[in-house]
Amino acid sequence: MGPIEHVRRNIRRAYAARRTASKMPIADRQERIVELDETTPSLSPQPPPVARPLAGHDDVDVPRGLRVATAWSWRLLVLAAAAALVLWLVGRLKDVLIPVSIALLLTALLAPAAGWLRRSARLPRSLAVAVVLIGGIAAVVGVLTLVVTQFVNSFPALAANATAGIRTIQDSLRSGPLHLSNTQFTGMADAAQQWLDSHRDVVTSSAVTTATTALDVVVTAILVLFTTFFFLRDGRRIWQFLVGLMPAGAQTPLGAAGEASWSTLVSYVRATVLVAFIDAVGIGLALSLLRVQLAFPLAALVFLGAFVPIVGAAVSGAVAVLVALVTKGWVTALIVLAAVILVQQLEGHILQPIIMGRAVAIHPLAIILAITTGIILAGIMGALIAVPLLAVLNTGIRRLISHRAVSSAPAPDPEPEPVTPRPSAT
Repeated sequence: MGPIEHVRRNIRRAYAARRTASKMPIADRQERIVELDETTPSLSPQPPPVARPLAGHDDVDVPRGLRVATAWSWRLLVLAAAAALVLWLVGRLKDVLIPVSIALLLTALLAPAAGWLRRSARLPRSLAVAVVLIGGIAAVVGVLTLVVTQFVNSFPALAANATAGIRTIQDSLRSGPLHLSNTQFTGMADAAQQWLDSHRDVVTSSAVTTATTALDVVVTAILVLFTTFFFLRDGRRIWQFLVGLMPAGAQTPLGAAGEASWSTLVSYVRATVLVAFIDAVGIGLALSLLRVQLAFPLAALVFLGAFVPIVGAAVSGAVAVLVALVTKGWVTALIVLAAVILVQQLEGHILQPIIMGRAVAIHPLAIILAITTGIILAGIMGALIAVPLLAVLNTGIRRLISHRAVSSAPAPDPEPEPVTPRPSAT
């Protein structure tokens, strides 16, 4: 009912009531008119009530800017406390979280091969996963054996070249602008020996720590293998079980965010392996053409270093330049340095944008901070898993935000039904 119809109805009611009251006695008529005036709503709009602050309320005297700043402050403190708690838990549980993270990376790498074996060779799920894992372990062990064998065979010549390089540096320091004498070289050697004698306990404890670390590596490797096996076989069911534990309203957005994050992780791992292989082939060919010793082990080092973005490529390239300097001299080292820079520029500006795409594009500052945080929390393994973890979180959070924006958007107005004209009666 519109406002005009409401007013008309009130007028008709008042008119009918007054006609009825006109037939009453005079005393009853006056009482009835007063009653109607009190009960009949007024036609003029009434102003809304003004909200007045309660007397003695503390917020009345506090400026609004200070109230907003205080509200933001305690919420930021709660977020900082939650982040500190998460970092503390990560530090305490890193012996479990690191193997699980590595298993996720291996699962993302090996899942297409296991799926292909199930579809093409009609193998059972467990057998296909076992074949893929055994093949991957055999490939890694074969490459490591070849690298170690070449390094052992080339070590005597490398040590002799390193000694010759050190002597060359000593001669340049004697005849160069510094003019160091034999007495000064002897003093530096004695100082180094004294430092070793005074830090013998530290060296011994480091050896014990190294032995303990080797045991931890074996235990971690076994845990990674078992976790990867079950992720490859039952990964989807595990994820569906975890999503089912969430509230009903959160299951759909979390499931979609998880699927998008997994696709990002698979794309990241495949692209990283391909980029690392291209880097290793390019730098390895340059080392082979220049006849630098340990060309294949250095190429393998470049391949492994490419899994740590920016930092790993720089370190592995520096090692290749240093070996070329020790074995072949300044000219060859400069040529190797130019080849390393060329390959890394090709990787950073052409290969990664084409292969990875925008789905896993992360700002370089975020990569550096993530790698630094990973090194602080978990060492080399932390640096290895920091960037893929950042890419997964980036995709998952973006998908949740987009889902929230779509669900909170107002529904479009329904289109009016077309009016079909009726034929006029003739």
